[in-house]
Amino acid sequence: MRNFSEDTITDAVLERFEGATDPRVKQISEALVRHLHAFVREIRPTQKEWEYGIDFLTRTGQMCDDKRQEFILLSDTLGVSMLVDAINHPVPDGATETTVLGPFFVQAAPEKNSGDDISGSMEGDPMLVTGSVSTIDGGPLAGAVVDVWHSDNDGYYDVQRLDEIGDLAMRARFHADANGHFHFWSIKPAAYPIPHDGPVGQMLQAQGRHPWRPAHVHFMISAPGFEQLVTHVFVAGDTYLDSDVVFGVKDSLIREFIHQPAGRAPDGRMVGSAYFHLKYDFVLKQAAGSARAA
Repeated sequence: MRNFSEDTITDAVLERFEGATDPRVKQISEALVRHLHAFVREIRPTQKEWEYGIDFLTRTGQMCDDKRQEFILLSDTLGVSMLVDAINHPVPDGATETTVLGPFFVQAAPEKNSGDDISGSMEGDPMLVTGSVSTIDGGPLAGAVVDVWHSDNDGYYDVQRLDEIGDLAMRARFHADANGHFHFWSIKPAAYPIPHDGPVGQMLQAQGRHPWRPAHVHFMISAPGFEQLVTHVFVAGDTYLDSDVVFGVKDSLIREFIHQPAGRAPDGRMVGSAYFHLKYDFVLKQAAGSARAA
């Protein structure tokens, strides 16, 4: 086939996939072409606009390195990350809801003991986090692995300031005790803008949008026989709860970070200044095919 027109080019491209041996590759390729061609027909870009689109994607790739993933930011800000999360993680009644991973997760978080202070050299309002991990039926998940990370009181993550602070901070990996409980100290996070000095930031500005996320603490929790939970807990009353740039907020994930006076904290520690207390009990969903009772 040759001499393709606006009316015939889509079918011609789809026909080229007939030799695909992997059915999933064929399905994805066909859907991509159908929807992409339909998008182009709808907006009818000029040649200059098409070239700008190619340049935008090129610059997005060029912004990526070991500390920043501009394509994740693009996916997040277009709502794609949350859509993928919703498709892949339907949550039964009683289980903790999921949200986006975000671009600042680090695989090799330092192992800490329950009760440790993970703020490192960072200064800010002290924060105690207490929590538990259980099944939908309320059974404790002893030994559950709890990864946590969050921003500082200026809205920066440690990986954005390593040249200044020298080491990871405000992130750690804990193990729940025999009753499924864990707790740690850190500093209260702040709302922050996603990195917006690149193509994604330019896109947000052109769309008339702000780049801000409400203050939150990240959690990634896993236990044998259960689906890994990736979620946040958001600070109640934050300005950006209803306009999170990555669409990640859910009502069930909002909690009061309660201001407490100096004195004896719930974990028994004597605290010389006022602090904030976040309490959240996480409930994991049983993995498909797992024989373990939930």
